Amino acid sequence: MGDVKRFEKMIISIHQPNFLPWIGYFYKILKCERFVFLDNVQYTKNSFINRNKIITSQGELWLTVPVFFHFGQKIFEVKIDNSFDWRKKHLKTLELNYKKAPFFVEIYSLIEEVYYKDSWENISELNIELILKICNYLNIEREFIRSSDLGIGGKSTELLVSVVKKLNGEIYLSGFGGAKYQEEKVFEEAGIKLVYYDFHHPIYNQLHCGFISNLSIIDLLFNSGKLSIDIIRNSNSEVKNSYERTE
Repeated sequence: MGDVKRFEKMIISIHQPNFLPWIGYFYKILKCERFVFLDNVQYTKNSFINRNKIITSQGELWLTVPVFFHFGQKIFEVKIDNSFDWRKKHLKTLELNYKKAPFFVEIYSLIEEVYYKDSWENISELNIELILKICNYLNIEREFIRSSDLGIGGKSTELLVSVVKKLNGEIYLSGFGGAKYQEEKVFEEAGIKLVYYDFHHPIYNQLHCGFISNLSIIDLLFNSGKLSIDIIRNSNSEVKNSYERTE
């Protein structure tokens, strides 16, 4: 299902601000009107909030931003450990593993620009800036909001419902994994339509042998450049019981 027809109702999607997220994250952004960075929930150690995977000749490799944190800390409170130059290390790793990729120069420059745009004390703000930069590169225009700016609280499903209601949303778009922990009845009682999307990971040209899925989107970008948006849009994914949208 592409994003070529107009949604009849306001669709809200919500996700933690992950570090250089995978392709499915951007598919989720494509399918909504407003995308909320869920930054006022508890930070999880060794999660996709401060790391993601790329490909090397030896297989997968984690690209990690070092952080300081303590139990119970919210994502927007987590500080980056800048005691060593992790940015230089990341860029060197990308150069070593992607310098032969078709779009190496422009994607490397994009990441480098964001890395050195600021001193980046906060992991959430770094991640959001990278996501917005990638969306801009792919011409994805949506309204982006930080949940910490909404002045609302709650936990789990109640928090999600509060966010959607605050933004006058009528539909909440969730990944299929959300069905394991979301209380669907809470959405129903709030008058919010809950729909799920089933993302089918596309296969595209990669460096090295074989194909590895679920990497950071930068793997796709290095190999496909601006054509990446068409690969994401035409991934044969589905939104169940939803409305369709257009630009």
